[in-house]
Amino acid sequence: MRARDITEKSIDTAVQAVLKKAEEENLVTAWDRLEKQGGQCRFGTLGLCCRICSMGPCRINPAGREPQRGVCGATAETIAARNFIRMIAGGAAAHSDHARAVAELFVKVANKEVEGYEIKDVQKLYQLAMDYEVEIGDRDVHEIAAEVGEKMLAEFGKQEGEIQFIKRAPLRRQELWRNLGVVPRGVDREIVEVMHRTHMGVDMDYRNLLLQGIRCALADGWGGSMIATELQDVLFGTPVPVVGSANLGVLKEDEVNVIVHGHEPLLSEMIVLAAQDPELQELAREKGAKGINIAGICCTANEILMRHGIPLAGNMLHQELAIATGVADAMVVDIQCIMQSLPEIAQCFHTHIITTSPKAKIPGAIHVEFDEDNALECAKEIVRMAIENFPNRRPNTFIPQERMDLVAGFSHETIAYLLGGLFRASYKPLNDNIINGRIRGVVGVVGCNNPKVTHDSAHVTLVKELIRNDILVLQTGCAAVACAKAGLMNPDVALELAGPGLREVCETIGIPPVLHMGSCVDNSRILMAATAMVKEGGLGDDLSDLPVAGAAPEWMSEKAISIGQYFVASGVFTVFGVTWPTLGSEKLTKLLFEEFEDMLKARWAFEPDPKKMADMIIEHINEKRKALGIDKARERILFDMAMRRALE
Repeated sequence: MRARDITEKSIDTAVQAVLKKAEEENLVTAWDRLEKQGGQCRFGTLGLCCRICSMGPCRINPAGREPQRGVCGATAETIAARNFIRMIAGGAAAHSDHARAVAELFVKVANKEVEGYEIKDVQKLYQLAMDYEVEIGDRDVHEIAAEVGEKMLAEFGKQEGEIQFIKRAPLRRQELWRNLGVVPRGVDREIVEVMHRTHMGVDMDYRNLLLQGIRCALADGWGGSMIATELQDVLFGTPVPVVGSANLGVLKEDEVNVIVHGHEPLLSEMIVLAAQDPELQELAREKGAKGINIAGICCTANEILMRHGIPLAGNMLHQELAIATGVADAMVVDIQCIMQSLPEIAQCFHTHIITTSPKAKIPGAIHVEFDEDNALECAKEIVRMAIENFPNRRPNTFIPQERMDLVAGFSHETIAYLLGGLFRASYKPLNDNIINGRIRGVVGVVGCNNPKVTHDSAHVTLVKELIRNDILVLQTGCAAVACAKAGLMNPDVALELAGPGLREVCETIGIPPVLHMGSCVDNSRILMAATAMVKEGGLGDDLSDLPVAGAAPEWMSEKAISIGQYFVASGVFTVFGVTWPTLGSEKLTKLLFEEFEDMLKARWAFEPDPKKMADMIIEHINEKRKALGIDKARERILFDMAMRRALE
């Protein structure tokens, strides 16, 4: 791979500036390591490499020459399908293990076994109680929560029946899933079954393998991820609109900078609380700092932004660069999307890299195991370590000036409230404006960053093109951070880029045209928002009828594949960029890109060019509008008596 100019690596000028500093100081970053990979394995990229058993690794020649089968006789379709659904299982396991940790903590909080946490959204707890048929009556809140928590925790090990949140989907979609036999029984069971079926000598029918992949992905989207989102809202509060800021410019030269990075808010919530402790504030001043500054990276950042307004230092590809500024006194990590290079980068500065999960240790890092039973004290210990490290900063500090204001915190409940008010909360105004043509449709743009493409470019280019064409955009994860830094969640900036219809609606409601909905597990919020649109009426009776789509322009994680599959399985056309892991199998790719349309009423697509991706999405939305008979803009008219008589 050729060496790329800094401007080709990222569109973010803050990233470019720190990358230049990194080059001058001979720091090796993700972009450098990608270049050192040279030409990456084409067989693996196309999904044609199998290393499941030690008769291999085997490969299939994509040019049609030998070898055309693995040693066991596996074809390109079998190998690619096994690889694909193992990616789904990996992503579903990551989200669901996150959810399990939240559920376990929730039960402890309900039973009053831990301090520092509380039940903040009682109304949502009551809703969950109704979902799980838990009696409310005049029972104590903690008693209700304990029963709800136990029932939700049981969803992971359930062996038969159906996971509860499947019943939230539109009835027509539930019927489709049951007819296909893909309704998940239990979250863990579906993940384990993927691993069993893909073992050497088990399932060899690529269509049958994909059915299990669908069931596993649904166990993520309508199971693990939804459980995580709902319980986090009950524990930490359902997000409401909050003002924040984004990019490396949120770091402060004269304060202790504690960066939280990863995905679980269980610890980061306590870090935020610990940083407000008067004794620690005083200690920071004694060490020469004016205060304690918390900033986030990746999905942990999205969680604490939405609930506390804590600034975003950046997305996944910022993690090494935040250290390279020289002002990160501690980077505290939990799970997922964390680079092993962090302690190596930190050696050139003073930063403490602190791991906190027994599932995610890094050689060279300091390990402070997060103890839920003593959560606040654990968080205070970590913050104290950062404060003690503040005087050890070296002279080579550099904080870019780039910093963008934003509005975040759009849960699906908050969207309904903003549209209808406290007593008429409803998605009806959104549906009405889609029907009358002011809003063309809705698209979820989500997912990761990938150094194979110019950092943030595909996200920002796609979203700008969509809002220009009157399409409302919902975002989570690193995609949300990318667009936040670009000003697309700042109404003053973004509304200037929106089409006239979308702008009029957003100005009337008082929202930006790009809505920040949370972390990657919070894609379940997008499912719920789309379901609310169906249930409101006027736009069909299934998610597949809606003028909506999904996209992950810079994906890299197995979690993205699981997310994409549960969106497609839910009836949402979904486009991915960068690369696609089944292109080596023509039959499997045809199943995903074409035949799924007949099976699921939705399909996958692949398009690395974000402008072409936008065209593809707009064409899809226009087709859905035509099918609904709303392809021509029309205003609702209030008929007077004379007009009614004329009709007769």
